[in-house]
Amino acid sequence: MPDAPRTLVAGVDSSTQSTKVVVCDAETGEIVRSGRAPHPDGTSVHPDRWWDAFTAATAEGLLDEVAAIAVGGQQHGMCALDESGQVVRDALLWNDTRSAQAARDLTDELGGPQEWVRRTGSALVPSFTVTKVRWLAEHEPENAARVQDVVLPHDWLTAQILKQGNGFERYTTDRGDASGTGYFSTTDDSYLPDLQELALGRVFGVPEVLAPHQVAGRTEGGMVVGPGTGDNAGAAFGLGLRPGDVVVSLGTSGAVFADADRPVADPNGLIASFASASGGHLPLMATLNAARVLTAAARLLGTDLAGLDRLALAAPPGAGGLTLLPYLDGERSPNLPDATGTLGGLTRANATPENLARAAVEGMLANLVAGVADVRRLGLPVERVVLIGGAAASAAVRAVAPGLFGVPVAIPEPGEYVGLGAARQAAWVLGGDERPPEWEVRYEATLEPPTGDEGAAVLDRYAALLGTVHPS
Repeated sequence: MPDAPRTLVAGVDSSTQSTKVVVCDAETGEIVRSGRAPHPDGTSVHPDRWWDAFTAATAEGLLDEVAAIAVGGQQHGMCALDESGQVVRDALLWNDTRSAQAARDLTDELGGPQEWVRRTGSALVPSFTVTKVRWLAEHEPENAARVQDVVLPHDWLTAQILKQGNGFERYTTDRGDASGTGYFSTTDDSYLPDLQELALGRVFGVPEVLAPHQVAGRTEGGMVVGPGTGDNAGAAFGLGLRPGDVVVSLGTSGAVFADADRPVADPNGLIASFASASGGHLPLMATLNAARVLTAAARLLGTDLAGLDRLALAAPPGAGGLTLLPYLDGERSPNLPDATGTLGGLTRANATPENLARAAVEGMLANLVAGVADVRRLGLPVERVVLIGGAAASAAVRAVAPGLFGVPVAIPEPGEYVGLGAARQAAWVLGGDERPPEWEVRYEATLEPPTGDEGAAVLDRYAALLGTVHPS
């Protein structure tokens, strides 16, 4: 007898750099086929470019016989729409720091960082949508006057999928992405209209927040569309995290996050209290600088990433005393939007390409080690670091990471975990069960931390340089 036909679901990862789509077996999570297409570079982009990328990535029948789809998207971006649903201006992305002063002003106007943490679960940084709304109100008042709705990148793309037929009824989102706006409470699971008004001078329309496995709509062809989520929540959902796991993501940006069953409010404002795609919570620290630190260091040294690995591995732990603060594009955590990179401890003796390469790897990771330490400080267990993202493939990163994190470092097989998380959500929505399907995640290596205190010495020098160059 022929095998019974399997049910297919699709997950979309609409990231800063590209759209990636994976089509999976709804029962097992096995990837059947995939597609991708690039996005324009820059920190602002017209949302139509995301639709162009989606249509290119799904060309040639990629979505044929797909029963359900969901979108994971870059968080925080501001898509401002007028009363007819047209885009008012290019979307400002999460990594657009022109709203740095707006973040400072809003923080002061509400009564300081602690008040934002109390109200929303997170201290404001320029990435958050609410700061971009304020920037729009101050710098483009004519555009601001046209704004009827503000949606997030994944909300916009979900709507476009539904608009291709008659399936669009209203803009929708999920708790995970709504929690990154700066006008949503992760404790009460509700929008905060007074914070919208603080930003724009009036309340604006926002997407309806759906439950994690609630149907957002159906396409003309009958494909079920899930609520989707933000990229980090999608990755966490795709990884199926266990208690004690903390993810360190090394992509364009860096992130540290864990799945928690309760809100985690950080009085220091370093860890954002986001919601997860599983219905729980996702305490998260994000950085602007991650894999691109390595790319920049390789360019500076006149080599490629493989060459950077070889150089870094030829240097001793600690890079001979060289320390890099890797804030090449400003920084979100710590909140230093106007910072630049700083190389400290340079002497004639340690001025070698090998040490500079090693310092780039150690500096990039040290900024994320601080996030793991903050997760532990807030009472969450840290038993294993799960290392994902493009830079997790670096041999030098794999050699350095266990000593700096001080716990085993598990490296999943390479995969599109944001897309897989979105596909898993699509399967959950399609099945209608109380719990999401269990999909196996395979690991290619688990690296144990070395004995000795070289890692501690690196982190101590990093902290000392940070305190000198950017005193709090």
